[in-house]
Amino acid sequence: MAPIHRVAVIQWHIKDLAMDENHQKACAYIREAASQGAHLAVLPEYHLNAFPPTNPLYIPQTHPEVTAKYLQSYQALAKDLNICIVPGTIVENHTLTTATESTDPVLYNTAYFISNEGCILSSYRKKNIWHPERPYLTSSGSDPHEAFDTPLGKVGLLICWDLAFPEAFRELIAGGAEMVIIPTFWTKNDASPALRAKNPDCEQLFLESALTMRCFENTCGVVFANAAGETEGDGFLGLSRVTMPGVGVVGSLGWEEGVRVVDVDMGLIRDAEENYRVREDLGREGWYYSYRHQRRD
Repeated sequence: MAPIHRVAVIQWHIKDLAMDENHQKACAYIREAASQGAHLAVLPEYHLNAFPPTNPLYIPQTHPEVTAKYLQSYQALAKDLNICIVPGTIVENHTLTTATESTDPVLYNTAYFISNEGCILSSYRKKNIWHPERPYLTSSGSDPHEAFDTPLGKVGLLICWDLAFPEAFRELIAGGAEMVIIPTFWTKNDASPALRAKNPDCEQLFLESALTMRCFENTCGVVFANAAGETEGDGFLGLSRVTMPGVGVVGSLGWEEGVRVVDVDMGLIRDAEENYRVREDLGREGWYYSYRHQRRD
C-alpha cells in the first residue's frame, strides 16, 4: 500500500525586515502543524523579512552570520518535533565567497529541505528570477534541477516564478521526483495594470490553473506555500495548497493567515502514471524532446 503523508502548508502576512517576529510566527505555526501529526511543514518564500531590497537595512540581514542562526534554529526545531521542514526561502549574501569584480552584493534566494532528524538533505537556489527581482538576485543559471531522497520519498524544490516553466518540472520528474515543493511570494500586483484591467483576478487564475496542470502533466504532487494577506484585498493572494494528479486540490487556504494540514495519498502518483505514462515516456530511449532548449535564430 502506498504511504499517506500528512503535509502542512503555512502562510501569514510577512513583515518587512522583522526577522525575529517572522521567525517566531513561523515556529509557532510549525508547532501547530506538528501537533496535528504533520510529517512536513512548508513556509512561504522570503518568510523571514519579505523582500524590500532597496531598504538600507535589508542587505545586512542577508549576511551569512545572520541567516545561519535561523537555519540552525529550524534544524533544531525539526529534530525536536520530529517533522521535516522547508523553511520557505532565505536570501543569502555570497559576496565574500564568490569571485567577482563587481561591488554589488551577490544574493541567492535559497530553499532548504530539513529532515525530521534536523539534517539538511538538499538546497536549491532560485533559477527563474521574476523580472523586478533581477536587479538584486543572482540566478542559479545552468545548475541542474535535482531530485533528492527524503523521508517522504523523492522530492524536488522550486521557487515561485519557476512555476511558470514546465521544463523545471520535467527535469525533476526525469530525476524521479514524486513531490515538488514551491515556496512563493506571489501577489495580485504581479500582474500589470493592463492585465488587471481585463481581469482583476488574473494572478489567482494563473496559480489555480498552473498548480493543477503541473501535477497532472507530470504525475506528481505539488506543495505550494504563499504569503498571506493582512486584510482581504491588500494584494496578497495566499492560496497555499496541495494538489495531486487525478483529484486536483487536496486542501487549501484562502487569503488569510493560517496552517492547513492535509493527508496526501502517494498512491495517486502511481495511479496517474499508470494512466498517463509520462515518466515512462521521459525514460524511453530516443525520447524526442530536450529539456535544455537551445535558442535557434
